[in-house]
Amino acid sequence: MFLAIIIAFISLMGLLVIHEFGHFILAKKFGVRVDEFGIGYPPRIFGKKIGETIYSLNLLPFGAFVRLPGEIGKAEDPHSFSRQPVFKRALIAFAGVLSFWIIAVILFSIVFNLGTPVAIGDNVESNLVDPKVQIVSVLSGSPAKTAGLRPGDAIIKFRAADYESGITKIKEVQGLSEQYKGKEIILTIQRGKEVFDVSLVPRVSPPSGEGPVGVALVRTAIKSYPWYLAPWQGILTTFNMTGAVIQGYGQAIKNLTIGKPTGVELMGPVGVFNLFTQVSQLGVSYFLQFVGMIAIYIAIFNILPIPAVDGGKLLFLGIEAIRRKPLNEKIEERVTAVFFALLIVMMIWVTIKDISKLF
Repeated sequence: MFLAIIIAFISLMGLLVIHEFGHFILAKKFGVRVDEFGIGYPPRIFGKKIGETIYSLNLLPFGAFVRLPGEIGKAEDPHSFSRQPVFKRALIAFAGVLSFWIIAVILFSIVFNLGTPVAIGDNVESNLVDPKVQIVSVLSGSPAKTAGLRPGDAIIKFRAADYESGITKIKEVQGLSEQYKGKEIILTIQRGKEVFDVSLVPRVSPPSGEGPVGVALVRTAIKSYPWYLAPWQGILTTFNMTGAVIQGYGQAIKNLTIGKPTGVELMGPVGVFNLFTQVSQLGVSYFLQFVGMIAIYIAIFNILPIPAVDGGKLLFLGIEAIRRKPLNEKIEERVTAVFFALLIVMMIWVTIKDISKLF
């Protein structure tokens, strides 16, 4: 567990450092002076100046930062951020967002080369590597939830008082759950490298669409691609997942406007960190996929036109390009400060909610 926590921490920090490195590398490319590239937030533990830039390690391990002269307000230095053309400033701001998509492509490419679980139908029989039935979701209040089953768990064996069988197909789980409704059954579960038994009683009269056990299932098998095809699969997966996330947010907004539940659950650093530790125990392939997925979610959030994130900066630059002159500095600073405060309040609220779920 301790190792899982360390891996989760390094992965989250790595994503945030790579994000800031995107800003850093393009600023350097365009000749913008970078005063500091910091890992963590001040107070500073260590710093070394190389050329014009201080490279620092800081005490608060909540991310990273790049300090550019003229990023807030104006600076007279011709190499400052504020003295660059709008398109260069926009590219520097966008580079941080782009870095998340790049790291997602790289991670998915590694996963497809190593071998990754892919969904297959029950009727597929030939050339299968490690076929298994896995849990996609666990419904609240169901026997599966009470038994402690989680998404990602694989059901490998079914036992009842008068029957025992290995599980390799979804229809086997569905048929046996129906057959043994109201009776105690034992499922052998594989979770990462851990194998254990859980007992539960399938419901006799489950809610419509939920099933006796209360899980959604998928049949998977391992599929890998040669090194020269894996990057293309990584690009396709990143593109498709980005589209799916955007579509999901769009549906949530639509539901919100018509008064329906959004289906979206906000999660803060504590919740994400907890998921990292859980997924890290399922194996390398699952973990890398999860990190790639988180990178995509953060990229989409960062590009939203919200002041205090990169998308807000792009919004202000877009307004400047249309008006052919920048917004009043005081207005931009105040709007950014208000939204930053709102984000902090929201983060505190979500963090408290995430912590309450752990106990």
